[in-house]
Amino acid sequence: MDTKLFYDQVDPATILGKACYAVVGNPIGHSLSPWIHQRFAEQAAQAMYYGRIQAPVEGFQATAEAFFQQGGRGLNVTIPFKLEACAFAKQLTAHAQLAGAVNTLWQAGGQINGDNTDGLGLVRDLDAQGIELKGMKILILGAGGAARGIIGPLLAQSPAAVMIANRSPSKAKQLATLFAELTHSVGVALTAESSEDLVTQVSSGTLGQFDLVINATAASLTVLSPLSDQAAAQLFQPRTFAYDLVYGKPTPFMQQALQHGSRVSDGLGMLVEQAAAAFLIWRGATFSSTINPRQVLAELRHVLA
Repeated sequence: MDTKLFYDQVDPATILGKACYAVVGNPIGHSLSPWIHQRFAEQAAQAMYYGRIQAPVEGFQATAEAFFQQGGRGLNVTIPFKLEACAFAKQLTAHAQLAGAVNTLWQAGGQINGDNTDGLGLVRDLDAQGIELKGMKILILGAGGAARGIIGPLLAQSPAAVMIANRSPSKAKQLATLFAELTHSVGVALTAESSEDLVTQVSSGTLGQFDLVINATAASLTVLSPLSDQAAAQLFQPRTFAYDLVYGKPTPFMQQALQHGSRVSDGLGMLVEQAAAAFLIWRGATFSSTINPRQVLAELRHVLA
């Protein structure tokens, strides 16, 4: 393995005799994935090296090809390459096909396989926090790639209903149409509304209250909330669980929810759980009882505090 591929300076002796994995993105210096996977490797007593790779914005495919040609075992993929990773993989899981994006790549059977573990990571984090999704009424704010990646696994948990709300109602409706076949098979109502109509209907009592509100927009990355204070007052109640896919600090979305007595969570647990799912794909499901994602999450929160 050419250590020049890695973002960080790596001594060749460090990776000698180890299975090599990495996360690829641009930028990549902020990634917590190496720390997380190193802890999983320690828990499972696995000889592996996990590094960071910053691919050129126009050079994902060449970078991924070089990594696998040199013996790399698996890649995690982050912004802005998830769509390109989907096209790069020759075999996609059902999750990846529905998500239209890939965050986990590996080589098996002479071909590159792709999966999307984001939605599974979210479901596992919610479950670990005591959130029973079956029978819940769920609201997803946003209709971009993040929303698309989580809808399938959420529907599989048999909630009572899922609504997608987006500033552009046409984009939300396109997403609902994409998952129409799955919603029919699992018997879950999936609807789409504009953000404006959502607030109007909640205010009038037409929709009732949501049990789980997920912020899948990029608003928190710009220190904003996708909800006005008026909308937040209508949506958040003490019974509501507010989940922001962004992690690292309390977001305006989370702060709005707290002001109205709702329980909140950031997406750090999702990050750890999706990494655990990728680790088990790469190293084998037999390690599911060996690694402890919740312990890793607790340690990571302590490190970041």
